[in-house]
Amino acid sequence: MHVEHIGIAVKSCEDANKLFTKLLGAEPYKAETVESEAVNTSFFHVGNTKIELLEATAEHSAIAKFIERKGEGIHHIAFEVADIHAEMERLRAEGFQLLNEAPKRGADNKLVCFIHPKSANGVLVELCQEIK
Repeated sequence: MHVEHIGIAVKSCEDANKLFTKLLGAEPYKAETVESEAVNTSFFHVGNTKIELLEATAEHSAIAKFIERKGEGIHHIAFEVADIHAEMERLRAEGFQLLNEAPKRGADNKLVCFIHPKSANGVLVELCQEIK
């Protein structure tokens, strides 16, 4: 439907919040911990899109591994979908490799699924659907 958010891996949400507050001229509107992913998140509005800052809370988390390999920076781009189950089925049929067999609960009241970067020109793509 549209770009829902851009995820940025950071070492410290506290430090990155200060930087993005200056950059965007606005405070984050929400902070949340997602225990299942071992991350703290912080969200900023930028027009109709959001910026999600992601800070690892454990060394085994995907964000900690990403920062170790690549440093801080853009981690993923997320697209909002109307029906995540149907979209996952469509993308599997198109040959995309999904990292999740079924959607899981993510931050910001969303069901999420990720597409492996190997099937998307090196970009980690997230599908997300609002939980109603």
